[in-house]
Amino acid sequence: MVFADPRQALARAESVLRADPSPLHASVAHQVIGIWQRDFGDIRSALDHLRRAREHAARAGSADREADVLGTLGVALVHAGRTRQGLTAFEQGVARGGGHTRARVLYRRAYVWWVLGHHPEALEDVRRAIPVLRQAEDVIWTARALTLRATVHLALGAVDRADADFTAAERLWETTGQEHDKADAVESRGLAAFRSGDIPAALRLLDEAEGRYAKLGTPSFMLYIRRCEVLMAAGLAPEALAEADAAIAALDRIGGQSTRKAELLLAAARAARSAGDPHTAIARAAVAVRLFAGQRRTWWETHARLVLIEARRATGRSSGRLVADAAAVAERLASFGAPAAPEAALLAGRIALDLGWTEDAERHLAVAARSRLGGPPPARMTGWAAQALRARAAGSVRGVLEACRRGLDVLDDHRMTLGASELRARATAQGAELAALAQQAALARGGPRRLLEWSERWRATVLSAPPTRPPADPVLLGALTAFREIAARAEAARMDGHPVPALEREQRRLEREIRSRTHHTRGDAPGGGSRLDTSRLLARLGDGRADSRLVELAVLDGRVHVLLCGQGRVRRFEGGALADAVAEAEHVQAGLRRLAHPGAEGRLPLVEAAGLRLERLLLGGAVPYLGSGPIVVVPPGALHRVPWALLPSLRDRVLSVSPSAGSWLRARETEPPQGGRHVLVRGPGLATGGAEVPELADRYGTATVLSYDDAQVPRVLEELDGAALAHIAAHGTFRADSPLFSSLRMADGPLIVHDFERLTRSPYRIILSSCDTARLASVGADELLGLVTALLPLGTAGVVASSAPVNDAAVVPLMLALHKGLDAGLSLAEALRDARDALPGDPLHQATGWAFAAFGAA
Repeated sequence: MVFADPRQALARAESVLRADPSPLHASVAHQVIGIWQRDFGDIRSALDHLRRAREHAARAGSADREADVLGTLGVALVHAGRTRQGLTAFEQGVARGGGHTRARVLYRRAYVWWVLGHHPEALEDVRRAIPVLRQAEDVIWTARALTLRATVHLALGAVDRADADFTAAERLWETTGQEHDKADAVESRGLAAFRSGDIPAALRLLDEAEGRYAKLGTPSFMLYIRRCEVLMAAGLAPEALAEADAAIAALDRIGGQSTRKAELLLAAARAARSAGDPHTAIARAAVAVRLFAGQRRTWWETHARLVLIEARRATGRSSGRLVADAAAVAERLASFGAPAAPEAALLAGRIALDLGWTEDAERHLAVAARSRLGGPPPARMTGWAAQALRARAAGSVRGVLEACRRGLDVLDDHRMTLGASELRARATAQGAELAALAQQAALARGGPRRLLEWSERWRATVLSAPPTRPPADPVLLGALTAFREIAARAEAARMDGHPVPALEREQRRLEREIRSRTHHTRGDAPGGGSRLDTSRLLARLGDGRADSRLVELAVLDGRVHVLLCGQGRVRRFEGGALADAVAEAEHVQAGLRRLAHPGAEGRLPLVEAAGLRLERLLLGGAVPYLGSGPIVVVPPGALHRVPWALLPSLRDRVLSVSPSAGSWLRARETEPPQGGRHVLVRGPGLATGGAEVPELADRYGTATVLSYDDAQVPRVLEELDGAALAHIAAHGTFRADSPLFSSLRMADGPLIVHDFERLTRSPYRIILSSCDTARLASVGADELLGLVTALLPLGTAGVVASSAPVNDAAVVPLMLALHKGLDAGLSLAEALRDARDALPGDPLHQATGWAFAAFGAA
C-alpha cells in the first residue's frame, strides 16, 4: 500500500501501532513507516523503524517476516551510505527467506546493485527473482522486477531490451492500483525515450510523472536527476543546474538519502560544466566523488571523476597527470560497459593534444572514434569529434571536413526531432566544436567560398526550417490566456507603484508551464533544413536593378573575417578582434539610449566616432569593394545589436540585415500572399498614442485597424495570419532570460513569441515601430532567438524593427516616410534608407533612424 496510496498507508501503520499490536503486526507497521521515511522522508528515522520491525519479526518467530524486513533494511542502509552493512543485511535476508520471500529480497538486492553501479550482479539477481515471482502470480513484484531490469539495460546502453521490459511491466501495472509504481513506470518510459533520442517525449513523460507524484504527495529525487540529464541534452544546462541545486536543498531539508544526494551532486556538476561554469562543476563533482567513494559505488565515482577532469581542463589546466587520470577513467568505464567510455577517451586525447603528445593523443582518439559507427546521437557525435581531431593532427584537411560534415549531420537529424525552436537553437551548442574545426580547415586550404559555406553550415540553423506548429493543446492555450491576464495585472500594479509579488510568482509559474508544454512538441521536418547554394546566392545578388553585395562576418579564433559576396565571387578580408567590436557596439548602444532623450546632443560626435571604429573592426579592407548597390550584412550572433546604418560606408546605402545568407536567400525567394491585405495595430500606453496609425489608415484605405481596446491578442493574431503588410505600434519588451517571452503590449496583455509561432503564415512584411523589437538573444552555437527570428521562418520575408530604445515622437515621421516609400513600390530597405534621409538633421532624429534596421529581403 505504500506505493499505492502512500499517505493512507502511513496513517494506517501509525494507527496499528497505537492499538497495542502483536509482534507480527507491529513488525509490518514499523516496516511500512520505515519504507515511507526511506523513500519520502528522513533516512535516519527510516533506519530506526526498520530495526524495530526486525526486532518484532524475531519475537514473532517468523523467518520469512524477518527476511522481508532485512531486504527493506538493506536498501535503507545503502541509501544512508552504509554499503557494507546493507550488503550484510541482504546476505542474511537471502539466507533466512524461502521461495517467494527470497525472490522479493533478491529483487531488492538487485536494485541495490544497480544503485551501486554493479550491473552484472543486478541482472543476475533479477534473473533469479523473476521466474519465482511469476510462478507465485505476484503481479506487483514481477512488474517492479521487469522495470528494474529495463533500467539496468538502459545504464548499459541496451535500449531495445529496456523497451521490451518496460512494455511488459506497463501491461502488468495497468492491472493494479499501485499509483506510485505507475508514476515510476511513466518516469522510466521517459528515461527510455531520452536514451532513444526522443527529447520531447522524454520531457512530456517526466512532466506527467511529476504530476502523478505531486498528487500522491511523494517527492521523487530520481525524477529530478533524470530531468537534469534530459534538460542538458536539450541545451538547457542553466535550468538543469538550478533544478539539481533545488533538489539537493529539498533533500537536505528532509534528511533524505545520501545516495540520492551524491547522484544529484553529479547531475549538478554535469550541468555546471555544460553551462560554462567549470569552478562550480569542480566543487560539486569533488563532493560527489567523496560521497560515492564512501558509499563504495565505484561505477558512479568513476563517472564523477570524468566530470571533475573535464571541468579542470575547462579552467585551462593540462598536464601529464590529467592525461593519465582521463585514460584511467576511460579504461574503468569501458570495463563497466558504460556508454560514457568514448567521452572519457576523447577527453584524454584532447588533453594529450594540448600538450603536443600526438602519439598518445592518437591512441586515445582512435578508441573514442569507434563510437561514430553506431549508438545514440551523443555517442556518434563524440566519435566524429574524435575522428576530426585525429585528421587535424595528421594534417588531413579533407579528413577534418568529412568528419565534421558527418558529425553535424548526426546532430541535425537529432535537432530536427525537436519541435520547439528554443530547443533546436540550444541543441546546436553540441556542434560548435565541429563547426569551428571545419571553418579553420576551410580557411587553411579551401578559400573564401568554402569558408562561407562552412560558416553558413552552423549559423542560424533554426531559420532553415519552420518550427513545428504547436498542437491545439487546450492546456497550452489556457496557460497562454492566463499568462496574458496575470502579466497585464502585474504590469498595471507596477505602473501604479504597487507591485504584487503573488502575481509575479504566478506569472513565472505560467511561464514555466508554457515553456514545458512547448518543449513537448516533436519535430516533423525531415533532415536538417536547407543548405546554402553559393551559386544561387551569387546569382540572386546580381539579378536586381543594381548589383547587390552580401557581407558575411565569420569569427575564427576570436578574429573577424569579412566574406564579401557579389559579382559572381566570394572574397575574404581581415577584420579586427571580436571582443573589441562587441565592446564598441555596447558603447554605441549606450550612446543611442542617451540620444533618444532631448538634451543629449553632445553625445552625437562620440557615437559617430564609435561608428567609424566599428567599421574598421567589422568591415576592414572590404570597404573599397562594397560597390554602390544594396548591401546585405550577415553578422554573427554576438554582433546582432550593431546599428549598421551608423557605419559611415553604410549610412546612405540601401541596407538590410539577415541572420544568415541562407535565410536572406529564402526571404528573397518568398512570394507575397495573394490579396495584399494590410493590418494596422496600436497598443496601449504609447507616448504618442501610435500617432502614425490614423494617417496610415487614410493612406491604405481598406486596411484593418485594431486600436487600443480592439487590439486584443486573439483578434490581432487572426488578422495578422496571412497578411501582406502589418504595422504594429506597441511597446516592446525584450526578455534576455527567456527570449521567447519577449513581447508586444496589447490591450489584454503581452503578445509573445510563442503566440506568433501559432500563426499558419506570418505577415509577408511586418513593421514594429517601438523600442527594442529587434533585440535578440544569442544561444547555442550561433543562433538568435527573439521576435524577428521567430517571424522569418513562418513566411515573413522582411521586418523593420529597432535594436535600441527610441523616442516615440521621433518615430512617427520616420514611419510615415517609410510607408510613403512602400506605397511607391520600394522594398523595406529602400524605403527605410529614404525615410532616414527625409528626417530632420538633428541628433534626436538621426539616432532614431540609426536604431531601426530592415531584416530579410522584402
